[in-house]
Amino acid sequence: MTQSLSFAVESPLTEDLGLLFQRHTAEMHADTPPESIHMMPRETLVSPDIDFFVLRRDGVAVGMAALKRLDPMHGEIKSMHVLAEARGAGLSRLMLDRLSDHARQSGLTRLSLETGAQASFAAARRLYARGGFAECPPFGAYQPDPNSVFMTRML
Repeated sequence: MTQSLSFAVESPLTEDLGLLFQRHTAEMHADTPPESIHMMPRETLVSPDIDFFVLRRDGVAVGMAALKRLDPMHGEIKSMHVLAEARGAGLSRLMLDRLSDHARQSGLTRLSLETGAQASFAAARRLYARGGFAECPPFGAYQPDPNSVFMTRML
């Protein structure tokens, strides 16, 4: 049976995204001190500077990601998450590739992100490294934080 995958811009307020946001929030709070959590509230993702994407498999939301423009040439990946039961099928890599393509087509030349330094974020750091990202100093309004790893890549 062939599964249908779509990755498209949607509103973060779309009704059927509640589970994605609940799981994402729970994972961020599982082993990260509150002062080191940099995820944006769902309502704040509604912004002209943010493109919010939903990954759907057979119409069901299984992943989400956001691209925030920091300036005309530099963007930040925010809120990337795939439901645990959908992991292991390459969906995170698919989203990362599509976000990078979208950023490039939008005229951005650099893409950065902040992720956790804890062991629970090791798979995410490996994904980003395989996607061409390298560790870098804090960017934008971020400050050094022992719970954060900052990564960037040129597009």
